Amino acid sequence: MVEYDLIIIGAGLSGIDAAYRLKTQLPNCSYTILEARDEVGGTWSFFNFPGVRSDSDLTLFGLPWRPWIHEKDMAEAHLIREYIKDAARAEGIDKKIQFKHQVTELTWSSEEQRWTLVVLADGLRKEFKAKFIVACSGYYDYTKPFKAEIPGIENFQGTVAHPQFWPKDLDYVNKKVIIIGSGATAVTMLPVMAKTASHVTMLQRSPSYVLSLPASNALAEWFRKIFPERVAHSINWWLSLVLEFSFVSLAIAFPKLARKQIMHGMKKQLPDKIDMNIHFNPRYMPFDQRLCMCPDGDFFKALHQDNCDVVTDHIEMVTADGIVTKSAKKLEADIIVTATGLYLHLLGGITPTVDGQPVDVGSSYSWRGTMLTGVPNAGAVIGYTTTSWTLGADASIKLLTKVWKHMKKIGATSVVPFHPQQDLASSKPVVEHSSTYFVTAQGRLPRITGKSPWYGRKNTIYDHIKLWFGSVTKGLKYTIPPKKKE
Repeated sequence: MVEYDLIIIGAGLSGIDAAYRLKTQLPNCSYTILEARDEVGGTWSFFNFPGVRSDSDLTLFGLPWRPWIHEKDMAEAHLIREYIKDAARAEGIDKKIQFKHQVTELTWSSEEQRWTLVVLADGLRKEFKAKFIVACSGYYDYTKPFKAEIPGIENFQGTVAHPQFWPKDLDYVNKKVIIIGSGATAVTMLPVMAKTASHVTMLQRSPSYVLSLPASNALAEWFRKIFPERVAHSINWWLSLVLEFSFVSLAIAFPKLARKQIMHGMKKQLPDKIDMNIHFNPRYMPFDQRLCMCPDGDFFKALHQDNCDVVTDHIEMVTADGIVTKSAKKLEADIIVTATGLYLHLLGGITPTVDGQPVDVGSSYSWRGTMLTGVPNAGAVIGYTTTSWTLGADASIKLLTKVWKHMKKIGATSVVPFHPQQDLASSKPVVEHSSTYFVTAQGRLPRITGKSPWYGRKNTIYDHIKLWFGSVTKGLKYTIPPKKKE
């Protein structure tokens, strides 16, 4: 059985970033990355629906230590995937990855002060030992999507496709397509499919905010031309951070003003045929759910085409050749796309076992958005949901390395968060969003109180202040073995 100091689960953007931080900040530690699939990239090598791209600025969404050199800041998945591969290769991280290694069990032994990981490697059972686990497998299930109740979907005689499992040979040229949903995926797919489909309808129960942003940053490109790569990257990174942080902070602090500005932007770009008060008038304030971003207004431009429209209604029944809404409107379709969200969970959906007892992640508390009560020597890395994901993931990874360093400094072999009161009634989920798939996942996500150190992902400024000046003892219990008698 092979043993490592630290094992990273997942070789996506967060997993590669974690490996880099371990390599540079803990150079004397042994580590490996266990990746269930056969390539790096996580989300960006997994999803392949039409138009899949980032909805964040790659200057910030990319790896902090690896400049994003492409002109497009809101880039397609294949560019992000190659970027992650190149970063892993350049740092020698690719040699640390063990592909087709799916972790199926996580078992902690206080007697051994070790984790045992049971892994399926090409169908064969293997075991690994680790002193510490860094879970970078994200927060959604790769094997199943969020299952929305769509009455009569079994009646449909055409093709039903979910973006998470997009059929590679699906031909939508000259086909009538209905996209069920109003989130980032639907906003991404509509303008791409509308280029060749005969008609595309976005069918939504309720509207979302859609914000148009430039696909490329002219100022950033100018800096890249006149400064060395690293210098230009630093300037662009800080400029992007200030702009993103300012926008999000102001929108959260003054939601009515933010709503007014975003609504004004949508109104300017929408065609006259679409009633904004019905189809683009969200019931919630900005950032209660993720904002949908579209590069260069491609979503709004598509809606100006004759073959695109939006319907805001509930589904009464799916028929053999389309959908009938509650208002008795019949929508014809050859293809129905169920862009209804993700099935959320942490730790790859695995229930960790500690000294023979399973730990319910949904009943645990989140310590600074990274560690879980009752789960020793482990961190679940998640990023921000209102700003660029990677900033939050990187802050989590840096925090875990700081905890590890403190363990070594005091001679501890394990550390576990403990909450003095396990009353969940006054707690909140670690990620608070009003999207349906977040609401239905609340029982699977850890809890927070909002008071330090029991909080979730905040923002990069707050998290780095806490990283520099915050305590790594408050809310944590360290185990220091007794010294052996000589």
